[in-house]
Amino acid sequence: MEEECKVPIHSERDIVVARQKGRALATQLKFSVGNATMIATAISELARNIVSYAGKGEIVMSIVLDSDRTGITIVASDSGPGISDIPLALRDGYSTSGSLGIGLPGVRRLMDEFDINSQLGHGTIITVTKWKP
Repeated sequence: MEEECKVPIHSERDIVVARQKGRALATQLKFSVGNATMIATAISELARNIVSYAGKGEIVMSIVLDSDRTGITIVASDSGPGISDIPLALRDGYSTSGSLGIGLPGVRRLMDEFDINSQLGHGTIITVTKWKP
């Protein structure tokens, strides 16, 4: 079983690849179809943000084994402009790109754990985890 999967993100095509690999990893860990879809959707949103705002970055998916549970952690990182106002970016309906503004708030709702670290001019790292029920 592959413990970690890295997908460089540069284009729309890479978003699809990352989404497929995330779904495959979730299926391999026997997540339900619904949870596998949530994981794939979160990966897609995170990768789309990389393409839209930073141009390029990386998605890393890892299997997480806790004492009594199994999960998938996804780390989306880029060296883009960073997020100037994280609380605002996490609010439903807020967008600087003219989109619906459901990306980051949606990802936060889909996943069990959500952490964001962003520095202006240095990029953003978002780490999310979905635990198998």
